[in-house]
Amino acid sequence: MFYYNRDMHLWDYLLEHIGYRRVRHVTFQAEQALMETLSNIAVQENRPQEQVATDLLVRAMAQRQAAELYWNDWESLSPREKQVTALVCLNYTNRQVAARLGIAEETVKTHMRHLLSKFGLRNRSELRQVLADWDFDAWERL
Repeated sequence: MFYYNRDMHLWDYLLEHIGYRRVRHVTFQAEQALMETLSNIAVQENRPQEQVATDLLVRAMAQRQAAELYWNDWESLSPREKQVTALVCLNYTNRQVAARLGIAEETVKTHMRHLLSKFGLRNRSELRQVLADWDFDAWERL
């Protein structure tokens, strides 16, 4: 038998019943400039400020989780795979990576296959995209 609290929205009740506890109100403090930016975005998008803030937080948390997963993938790479990854993210071609590291171009291709597999990616463009925020400049000086 189900008991429904009339003060609770039916959707909230159903979610809670299946084990999903929904937070009804979250408050936080932010700098004035951040709050003004949030307000401006809400006005531009014609949405409530709370909805914009929630969406931004959800996206930020998803990006953080993805970054954590990519860091774990990075840690699983061999030292040579890390070198290849860094140089590819610095826009080196396979031929340039091979010349830079003193290895055969086929070896670079093999490392690329392995590291793409470890990251769960299909090509070097995806690799560059997911690691676009990473700073590989120090790898160029090695």
